[in-house]
Amino acid sequence: MTGTIPANRQQKSGKMENQIIEAATLGGSVAKLDFSVWALFLRADAIVKTVIVLLLAASIWCWAIIFDKYFGLRRLNTRSTEFERAFWSGNSLDDLYERIASQPRDPMSAVFVAAMREWRRTPSRGNAEPDSRLGLADRIEKVMQITLAREMDRAERNLTFLATTGSTAPFIGLFGTVWGIMNSFQSIAISKNTSLAVVAPGIAEALFATALGLLAAIPAVVAYNKLTKDMDRYAGRLDSFAGEFSAILSREMEDKD
Repeated sequence: MTGTIPANRQQKSGKMENQIIEAATLGGSVAKLDFSVWALFLRADAIVKTVIVLLLAASIWCWAIIFDKYFGLRRLNTRSTEFERAFWSGNSLDDLYERIASQPRDPMSAVFVAAMREWRRTPSRGNAEPDSRLGLADRIEKVMQITLAREMDRAERNLTFLATTGSTAPFIGLFGTVWGIMNSFQSIAISKNTSLAVVAPGIAEALFATALGLLAAIPAVVAYNKLTKDMDRYAGRLDSFAGEFSAILSREMEDKD
């Protein structure tokens, strides 16, 4: 009796050995799977591939807008500084207008040109009636505000795409994640196998879609907040110049009385 092993113990030992062999085999098959970015894309479902391509395209376009607006805003600030230097140099404003009227290089010079054009359309500015002078001042201020708004709309073009991407990209990535997990469950149901080798590819594809959604959304949100703040600061600079120039023209009309 002491030299024999009970049958049930032998069966349990055989089952454990089979489980160990099966786990080792599955572990080897999982290790052989390629989890590189390109491999994940190729193995993905058509819906998940569409989500991945959409998020990659949105991310590339966002970075293009970010670089364009960043360097464009720096260029606008530099040109506005150069214009302010020429404006406050003490030279004739008429000469400055004649020099830049055909092609203003920045929004500030465009505001100046629009105001000077309206100013020069009224030949008898000093001899006009007080009501006429008041109407001229209102027209000049309105022209400057319209030009300022138009130039800022042009400078802020495509910024809304950053805001849209920042708010929607995580949900698009989440949609790809949910779809990938559904494919994993379908693979489990078809193969009737809950092993890691069956579940891992679908889960990896799903998480890849989530990562791409965050990759597109985070830079878009950060850049949108930064660029919006810089644009607001530049708009305030233009508004201050418009107010100062309006005051200069008002004093000019009063001196000619």
